[in-house]
Amino acid sequence: MHSVDVRKTCHSAPDGRAGSSGCAPAARPAEGLGQLDPESAAWVDALSDGRGPQYEQACTRLHEMLVRIAMNEVFRRGPRYRITGPELNDLAHQAAADALMRITRKIREFRGDARFTTWAFRFVVLEVSSKLGRHFWRLSNARVDLDEWAQVPDRSGIDPVSHWQARELVEAVRDAIQTLSARQRQVFTAVVNGVPLEALASELETNRNALYKTMFDARKKLRAQLIAGGHLSAAG
Repeated sequence: MHSVDVRKTCHSAPDGRAGSSGCAPAARPAEGLGQLDPESAAWVDALSDGRGPQYEQACTRLHEMLVRIAMNEVFRRGPRYRITGPELNDLAHQAAADALMRITRKIREFRGDARFTTWAFRFVVLEVSSKLGRHFWRLSNARVDLDEWAQVPDRSGIDPVSHWQARELVEAVRDAIQTLSARQRQVFTAVVNGVPLEALASELETNRNALYKTMFDARKKLRAQLIAGGHLSAAG
């Protein structure tokens, strides 16, 4: 079910032009690279040809390595995204295949700042993150739902005075949330509801740093609103 034709993956043309073997030859790395370690140099040399037995063998070896990395990642992180069983295997193989294609397309960008395998493994980790996020939204019932705030319990089993204070604070928080921008409300509510950042970033087509910034601005605005309403101390 999750077998991958590595030759077909490697033969996917980066620019739509096919070489004599049916695949587009990968561009040679730019001149002036720093001194590569022997292993990295061997990988770059094999993958730069874009065709031939050496290229095919390198693609096969690299794909096997990428699958191992992807399997480790999905089984480590998958349960957080409510994904288990065969779906994890399929996701790992998809991530490895897509990472291999990206690596062969971008071989010219390898500068030798790290070992080739370290550089290559970053691609598969990013692919795993992206696919986990998309799977989370497609297979789970998690959605950014602002109406969930309307379901905050009115009673908490405490004495009347404390209950009144808690209810007043909940209402103040609800009102403060309405002062946020639509984007801030969306991100804030999702994070409060436990949506993983990778899944949220994938759904909103953004990145973790942008989400951190949005959350920081939202919390700052909420805090200011609650202080102004006397529900928080400015020194707190």
